Amino acid sequence: MKFLQKLGKSLMLPVACLPICGILMGIGYALCPATMQGGEVTGILQQIGYYLVKAGGALIDNMAILFAIGIGVGMSEDNDGTGGLAALASWLMITNLLSTANVSVIMSLSEDATLAFDKIQNPFIGIIAGIIGATCYNKFKGTKLPDFLSFFSGKRCVAIVAGVVSIIVSVVLLFVWPILFGALVALGEGIANLGAVGAGLYAFFNRLLIPFGLHHALNNVFWFDTIGLGDLTHFWAGETSADVTWSLGMYMSGFFPCMMFGIPGAALAMVHTAKSNKKKVAIGLVTSAAIAAFVCGVTEPFEFAFMFLAPGLYVVYALLYAIFTVITVLVGFRAGFSFSAGLTDLVFSAPLPAAQNTWMIIPLGIAAFIVFYVVFRFAIVKFDLKTPGREDDDQDEEKKVVLANDNFTEVASIILEGIGGKENVTSIDNCITRLRLEIKDYTKVDEKKIKSAGVAGVIRPGKNSVQVIVGTKVQFVADEFKKLCK
Repeated sequence: MKFLQKLGKSLMLPVACLPICGILMGIGYALCPATMQGGEVTGILQQIGYYLVKAGGALIDNMAILFAIGIGVGMSEDNDGTGGLAALASWLMITNLLSTANVSVIMSLSEDATLAFDKIQNPFIGIIAGIIGATCYNKFKGTKLPDFLSFFSGKRCVAIVAGVVSIIVSVVLLFVWPILFGALVALGEGIANLGAVGAGLYAFFNRLLIPFGLHHALNNVFWFDTIGLGDLTHFWAGETSADVTWSLGMYMSGFFPCMMFGIPGAALAMVHTAKSNKKKVAIGLVTSAAIAAFVCGVTEPFEFAFMFLAPGLYVVYALLYAIFTVITVLVGFRAGFSFSAGLTDLVFSAPLPAAQNTWMIIPLGIAAFIVFYVVFRFAIVKFDLKTPGREDDDQDEEKKVVLANDNFTEVASIILEGIGGKENVTSIDNCITRLRLEIKDYTKVDEKKIKSAGVAGVIRPGKNSVQVIVGTKVQFVADEFKKLCK
């Protein structure tokens, strides 16, 4: 769980880049419908809209690269940029080795395998690359090589090691990825004949697979003509349910109340449950994400903001999608999207022949807002989930702590002695006021010795964790502590 929370914290930086993209794309689509519906781009307003769409898409389409670099830096000790560079190298190597063109040279590909490798540039691979980059930095940043290879010692060898690891990972994914992708296609085929329940199951797995980038496998089954469905393509071709064997739009409609109204409700719950000293941060992050979801259905800024911090809540989130999709199918609301289930697509799809009862987005949306808000608020408070604004950081009073000794080297030396020496330290980190240490043997910790350094206190949150309350000068102490541990 600690690893997932650190991963979630590392994702905050790249996720913060995404909400503005969704907003730009929503405005752009409104000004220039041709970017979504096709046709010529004419006039100054449409040209502005076109550029706004492309500006937003530049980051949304390359979200996986942002994740790779953000995790590479965020999970590296000292948040060193070398980890981000190694992560980028890993991403480039994995996605290039596993591109359809390169894979087809060394093995014959079935239609499903081709589809799988066509989707290899996804957030899951970005997360893997980020973890590879950060792990290689943490393990090999101090590597010393023989004199004739000394130029590649230390940080310079990190990207090289990451490249080697990436080759190994690519070999594993070469065989595993198409199997996973094919299994999900088979799952889609299995639930396609279950009517409203099948649509709900599809929505559930669609959201659940977002972190792994495998939702594309299910999407191809239901939205396109992989097995003879093609809910999206038939809807936008101007057909109706009379032209197909299912209720046209049933595999898209349920996303609208959830994305347009459910996410804003969940975002409001996160703001209301955020710590008082972090409400502004939570508002800035989730409010912009909620706007992006409402306007054009860009949900990743919201989802990646909490899926690793509170994975159990993310499962509940996916379940809510399933429930509302079933309800939406049963009550007869039908709308479609060519990009995602936001207001923009709702407006553009409403005149199409397959659209039905689009006015029902109002009662369905109000219900989704209330249900998402109540469920999220209850779960966050009941289980003390670490959603944005509720992370385990320092209390306000700790920021008022004044370090009794401004000789940071001496302070760090005393703390290190009290912690049992550098041999007993496995991890060093700090936040605003605390030095956070992971240790091997808790019996070697001498709290009195640590407090003699002039610090405000010592906290033992776990058997192998020690937090030293230093105050706002903690960064200087942490820097000296890391030097002593090298």
